[in-house]
Amino acid sequence: MGNPKAFLTIHRQEAGYRPVHDRIHDFGEVEQTLNTKDRRTQASRCMDCGVPFCHWACPLGNKAPEWNDALYKGDWELAYRLLNSTNDFPEFTGRICPALCEKACVLNLIEHEPTTNRENEAAITEIAFKEKYVRIHQPERNGKKVAVIGCGPAGLVAANRLNLKGYSVTVFDKNEDAGGLLRYGIPNFKLNKEMINRRMRILRQEGIEFKFNENIDLTKLPAGFDAYVVATGTPTARDLKIPGRELSGIYLALEMLSQQNRILAGMEFKKEELVTAKGKDVLVIGGGDTGSDCIGTSHRQGCKSVTQIEIMPKPVEGPEDPDNPWPNWPRTLKTTSSHEEGCIRRWNINSLKFIGKDGKLTGVEVQEITWKPNPDGGRPIMEPAGKPEVIKADIVLLAMGFLKPELPKFADNVFVAGDAASGASLVVRAMASGRDAAAKVDSFLSK
Repeated sequence: MGNPKAFLTIHRQEAGYRPVHDRIHDFGEVEQTLNTKDRRTQASRCMDCGVPFCHWACPLGNKAPEWNDALYKGDWELAYRLLNSTNDFPEFTGRICPALCEKACVLNLIEHEPTTNRENEAAITEIAFKEKYVRIHQPERNGKKVAVIGCGPAGLVAANRLNLKGYSVTVFDKNEDAGGLLRYGIPNFKLNKEMINRRMRILRQEGIEFKFNENIDLTKLPAGFDAYVVATGTPTARDLKIPGRELSGIYLALEMLSQQNRILAGMEFKKEELVTAKGKDVLVIGGGDTGSDCIGTSHRQGCKSVTQIEIMPKPVEGPEDPDNPWPNWPRTLKTTSSHEEGCIRRWNINSLKFIGKDGKLTGVEVQEITWKPNPDGGRPIMEPAGKPEVIKADIVLLAMGFLKPELPKFADNVFVAGDAASGASLVVRAMASGRDAAAKVDSFLSK
């Protein structure tokens, strides 16, 4: 630890976002960057705790104190080596991870000013690419073949790890390009897709074979492989089966998000196929990150207004959560860059029915509710707390999460990773699961 007293005198400094009036007119990344001097100064705030709770909280086990120290001392290459030893693709998590490590940081407990680990991670990785610290590896082949089904974060990590161990890896994916939700779910204003393309060029040079537009039947896995990793994610979104669902103007969130990302990649759609918020009153049902992404995308498409409703109660406001204290993740109110761009937010709202005219959506009848403890335990009981009302809407985006897939019974040489195994979760958890699956494959084939 180069500066043991920095945390006493230096405050947390975030890079912040581009101005709202500027960023809502394009799909460029909203987050800005600090200069290298300020970034190193921020790294100096890390206290190199005797018990590094940041390391404990990170699903990947990132060694933040070690690479923060290297960054502070100006050794960017060492910082990247330490970071990359646990994190295969820090350019992804450095942009979109909610930074569980920061919530577990001792400085978050004391001053609510944790070390800027996520931004430091992104900066280290960009310097590594710029200075060519990211090397191409040519592993010696061991004669065994592994198929990875799914090219999202879990599948990519599993493929990368197995390839570096000498296995001949082929990745199959139903989409036309790599990334899974990184490419077809997360908007470009959070993750520029060139970040994925850049990494894919390296993975191809290192010998991984990719086969796209391949919709694999999981009951009939491709022949000729010694082992398989199934990393197909959670492809089925949770729908809202209430009266009026057949009206036009009601979409699952990914119908908008994936189409917009494909349009930015150069794909063309017919006018009647477009899912657009231009000139419309938008209602987003669902209060998570996917709902937030719908808000930001709606603004960039030129919507008239956006309202977001959530069936669950409003989270605690402020940095602390009495029911889930440090070092655990606090369930507190989250305001994203998309929310800052303009949005009416409401909680404890239940959707009763979709309303329309001539087959087109005009609004949604909703009702305020309250949650009461279940005397038998388990899920709380929902009870009406207000009169039904109508929220005007020309388009509804359903962002209520994803259903855990039901998978067939697999042979002993098949391993499941990521959201396909756990249900929908964080990208960083999917990456950790992909790494674990690769280790299991290696152990299985090494016997």
